[in-house]
Amino acid sequence: MIERALGPALLWCGTAPDAGRHWTLPAKRHVGIGALAALRICTLGSGSSGNATFVATGEARVLFDAGFSCRQIQLRLAAIGEDYTTLDAVVISHEHSDHVQGLEVLARKTGVRVLVSQPTSEKLTWKKAAPALEIFEAGREFEIGDLAIETFTVSHDAVDPVGFCVRQGGRKLSIATDLGYMTDSVRYHLLDSDLIVLESNHDLEMLKSGPYPWDLKQRVLSRAGHLSNAAVAEFLSQHWDRHARTVVLAHLSTNNNHPAIAEMDACGAIDSVRANDTRVVVASQADPTPVFEL
Repeated sequence: MIERALGPALLWCGTAPDAGRHWTLPAKRHVGIGALAALRICTLGSGSSGNATFVATGEARVLFDAGFSCRQIQLRLAAIGEDYTTLDAVVISHEHSDHVQGLEVLARKTGVRVLVSQPTSEKLTWKKAAPALEIFEAGREFEIGDLAIETFTVSHDAVDPVGFCVRQGGRKLSIATDLGYMTDSVRYHLLDSDLIVLESNHDLEMLKSGPYPWDLKQRVLSRAGHLSNAAVAEFLSQHWDRHARTVVLAHLSTNNNHPAIAEMDACGAIDSVRANDTRVVVASQADPTPVFEL
């Protein structure tokens, strides 16, 4: 069965899980909860017009991508009880505007650390003076507070696109939101994740019959394009280790997908491997997801 809960498109596939593993809304701001604080995750919004995911512990507050205006980032963080001026860092996956459009103003207003790969940094443009950038190398790991962040290369039509594995206290989050196909490396990096944020961009039939010109359809379908619902379902049914208790479907196309279709395909794949206590969330372009605690 499918059980719905509060929040944007939140459901469980199969039988509802035990009460001991649950999602929660966040407390107002952080309190002195120290090194054992929960790893908290919220996708502030995801889609063709903007992407950003917030991750926090007792020691670090990090934004992965800044694809909304600074004002929208401020408002969406405020909606989950967070102050944008307390961000410790912004980490950028690639240079496309739906991942960086708010970066310049956010950095200028807050002085937040900006981490980016060298090739991506060379593709970023600035209306005013560029902020100080900290450079990471794709495939390497770095730390922000008590968060260990590993980057991995993904296949997308950007200069040096990466996904992220975020670890803290034995818990793991993985983010892969712009990729044309699931390489062996991507599958490897998603292993042992407690929560996965994974692109589910388009329904193949909707894309093929939809309004996009043929050259754009070819780009989306290419190995440097975007991941389809069918590719996500194949991963979940054939290559997933069934460890994650939450799968967030991200970067849905407005024209070539529908939340109900993406949910149905993902839940069908999860049900086929009897991962009955895994929940599926479809991230919205318009609103943040619930805040998940690991």
